[in-house]
Amino acid sequence: MPKRACSNYSSGMIKQRISDPALLDHLSHVCHDDRHFYILNDGQVRLTALSATLMLNEMQSNFHTGTLETYVLGKAYIAGALLASTIKGNDRLQLTVECGGPLGGYYIEAWACGAVRGYLKQNPIPLSKPLESSDLSPLYGPGFLTITKILEGEKQPYTGQIMLEYGNLAKDLASYYQQSEQTPSVFDLSVQFDKAGHVSGAGGLFFQVLPGYKEETITQLEQAVANLKPLGAYLETGKTGEDYVNECFSQLKPQRVGGGIVGFSCPCDRNSFIGYLKTLPQNQKDDILKNGPFPLQLVCSNCGSVYEFTKEALESLLNDPADKEKK
Repeated sequence: MPKRACSNYSSGMIKQRISDPALLDHLSHVCHDDRHFYILNDGQVRLTALSATLMLNEMQSNFHTGTLETYVLGKAYIAGALLASTIKGNDRLQLTVECGGPLGGYYIEAWACGAVRGYLKQNPIPLSKPLESSDLSPLYGPGFLTITKILEGEKQPYTGQIMLEYGNLAKDLASYYQQSEQTPSVFDLSVQFDKAGHVSGAGGLFFQVLPGYKEETITQLEQAVANLKPLGAYLETGKTGEDYVNECFSQLKPQRVGGGIVGFSCPCDRNSFIGYLKTLPQNQKDDILKNGPFPLQLVCSNCGSVYEFTKEALESLLNDPADKEKK
């Protein structure tokens, strides 16, 4: 992901290095992370197809998530990148799930340009016993799903919220679009793992029925997605999202109308944390200088970037005469 992912921010985030040789070799043979937009069935359906294998591996590396946590948060990242296909320019959106189950929820932020960041509220997810299936609904429990769009030039964000009905992000997102926007939609969020617990293939699909659609279009779409090959398993073979769409939806006559890159990106940087340290009350500054720890590590909750400050750097920052004169 380019450091300057959107025109209104640059990313100074710190990505942990992926060091596993087998994983690095695999990543060199899978398709790049990207997003493609299609019109299906002669203009009656809009499809966004996403490939996100590297994005999820970088996310897993920065947050040190286990397989379960990577599976949950990874699907949320995929969803965020898909949802961001509905905005433009420097717009961004936030996907928030708050729930009473052990998962607790998560927060995702995604920009129209394809940058995605976000975190789990519980990492690791506390379990009293191992899950017996891939059904994640016991992790969710009762709760709410909220989508907030922050649109450039608008004074107030647009926010919609529904109660969780399924404890399945794809189904709950479809329910959100049906309830909040009266738009029949289908989501498919797919994450595949290798034997070492790394993401070997990941991607997603977002179908939206467009105004003026014919009733039989819903049936055709349901039939097309009923027996889909898992997208993550397809992508781990080295094929692309474009290959998948052309192979699986040929009967719906896909027409590509655009696309772009996606990636794990956060606008945090070291200077932001320096600014935070400088604004601390003097007694807290004195406590840090006296008791440490050294080096002091500050972590961005949105991306897991770790910013280290040595004792010498802290003495220089926190004893800055210019700051004291301002107070």
